[in-house]
Amino acid sequence: MAGHTENAITIAAPVDLVWDMTNDLENWPRLFSEYASCEVLSREGNRTTFRLTMHPDENGTVWSWVSERETDRPTLSVKARRVEPGPFAYMSIRWQYEEVTEGTRMVWTQDFEMKPEAPVDDAWMTDNINRNSKVQMALIRDRIEQVAAENRPAPALTD
Repeated sequence: MAGHTENAITIAAPVDLVWDMTNDLENWPRLFSEYASCEVLSREGNRTTFRLTMHPDENGTVWSWVSERETDRPTLSVKARRVEPGPFAYMSIRWQYEEVTEGTRMVWTQDFEMKPEAPVDDAWMTDNINRNSKVQMALIRDRIEQVAAENRPAPALTD
């Protein structure tokens, strides 16, 4: 059995700002609350290989892995996968962005399977990813909307 999640949020900001901020990997530790660091290992065209390290979990364990991410700006999409899958047999992620009346809709889709020896199963991880994605997406929305508000031009003064 495999796991599948899809989570979405609408951000009241232009798609260019949302795209730029969410694809600035070096700043992910300031955008996401779960990442302690993001180290870019290589860049080749639109493909970036990087190491993510999380803050210690409740047991003091620090999780870290290497992922590969390929952006496709014309289609407003990103494909990513874990190169070092850790407890996953595989982990594939797709980010999709869409301009909507309210700003930008961002959708994260994750397909994965846990290894048989992993400490949790697909159902547990599906629930965990769904719960955590909502938290992280709300944080990202709030941070991007704050930047959008700070960069919004002041209204014109009228006499």
